[in-house]
Amino acid sequence: MKVLIIGGGASGMMAALSALENPNNTVTLLERQSRVGKKLLATGNGRCNLTNRNIRLSHYHGEQPEFARFALESFYVGRTLAFFERLGLLTVTEDSGKVYPLSDQASSVLDVLRFALMRDNITVKTSCPARKIERRGEGFSVLTDDGKINADFVIVSCGGAAGAKVGGVHDGYELLKPLGHKSTVLLPSLVQLVTDPNYPRALKGVRVMARLRLEKDGEIIAESSGELQFTETGLSGPAAFDISRA
Repeated sequence: MKVLIIGGGASGMMAALSALENPNNTVTLLERQSRVGKKLLATGNGRCNLTNRNIRLSHYHGEQPEFARFALESFYVGRTLAFFERLGLLTVTEDSGKVYPLSDQASSVLDVLRFALMRDNITVKTSCPARKIERRGEGFSVLTDDGKINADFVIVSCGGAAGAKVGGVHDGYELLKPLGHKSTVLLPSLVQLVTDPNYPRALKGVRVMARLRLEKDGEIIAESSGELQFTETGLSGPAAFDISRA
């Protein structure tokens, strides 16, 4: 089978490696940027939080948290860690349950994924954005700046619009619309909090372990605890990110 994957980020590379488990598959991986995995290097403040030992469905939010159940049960934490161990990545678990590469560098995660993709039955095309997906018989035809590519299966793994500075775009949404797919309203989440600048500005750059509480009219809307970083305009870090959706 010919498998075409659009998007060479973390999900795209994982999809490619999964498809390559079948030796009869040939894989083409398209990435619009000059190299794969660029956004991955920015995750976890450059450390890349691979997973969390405390992952469970109850920690997921939104209108349909059950949506995450299949992924969590089929590629659970133990399987995730075993996968990266087979690729040669050593990891360390912090008290919070967060798992990072032992090197404390996101580049180590990207390197093992890139090396794993160096096989004969895969073609990685960078600086090659997909422009349009068309159904073609029982397969698909994908238009790129280098021409059309035909495939039996297409996996769209373009990521979301978050992180525009490191490559976040709306491409995936636009590619899927003509095929009948719909998306929910896009809302910002996991973002820093903007506050009155006078207080946090004096503490700019300071990191502490803290408990953060969001109140409205005396009612507690959300609470979180963890690392908090003061910035020139407010609060950042995992503790702030956790309550930002509220």
